[in-house]
Amino acid sequence: MQWMFLYFPEDKTEYVPAVLEFLVFFVLCIIVFTVFVRISRKQEQRTKALEEQILQQRQAQQVTSTD
Repeated sequence: MQWMFLYFPEDKTEYVPAVLEFLVFFVLCIIVFTVFVRISRKQEQRTKALEEQILQQRQAQQVTSTD
C-alpha cells in the first residue's frame, strides 16, 4: 500500500475551508499581537512613572538628610 502524504485535490473548491480557517486564525493572531503590544505599552508607562516617583523620593531624602 502506498501512502499519499501530499494530497492535491483536482476540485479546487476543497481549498476553500482551509483558506477560511487560515484567515480566521491569521486575524486572531493579529488581534492577540495588538493586545499584547497595548498591554506592554501600558506596563512601560507604569514602570516609568514608578521610576520617576522613586527618584523623586530619593532626591527628597537626600535633601532632608543633608540639611
